[in-house]
Amino acid sequence: MRNVAAELALASRYARALFDVAAAEADPRAVEGEIESFAGLLDEHAALRRALWSPVVPVARKLGVVTEITARAGYAAPLVKLLKLLAERDHLALIPRVLDAYRRRLMDHLGIVRAHVTTAAPLPPERLRAVEQALARATGRQVRMTSDVDPAIIGGVVAKVDSTVYDGSVTRQLERIKERLIGES
Repeated sequence: MRNVAAELALASRYARALFDVAAAEADPRAVEGEIESFAGLLDEHAALRRALWSPVVPVARKLGVVTEITARAGYAAPLVKLLKLLAERDHLALIPRVLDAYRRRLMDHLGIVRAHVTTAAPLPPERLRAVEQALARATGRQVRMTSDVDPAIIGGVVAKVDSTVYDGSVTRQLERIKERLIGES
């Protein structure tokens, strides 16, 4: 059975090391694109992914494949070193998690936060921009926002910025009123 917490911690360490080296020796944004490209290659070619992630395929063969792919793709030296290290340690299955952790580190470095906004009905683009600007003011950072619609919130907005939730939904307001009424009786 996989230990997800251990995988996340290990992927985070690899991503931190990659980012630190990329920031010193290359363009961290370009490296993000390259690791995304490698992860995409694994997504598109299931047989390649299975071979590189399989514990029965010898590490030397995995290293050879990674060396060939990185040479043809012309990836930056920090990413090539990381991919070879992952192959040598038989940790190539961590690539998707390393990519996620690297993106978080890059966004933090660039002063960007991700936000997800849920509304009861679709908002026009100008209202979405206004919400995005309000979240930028609240966080003091640039915001990359996604949105969706959930009629169950009745009205208002629920915004999740990283791990912080700003719940301005009518549903939550009704819950608060109910809690106060129950507490007063």
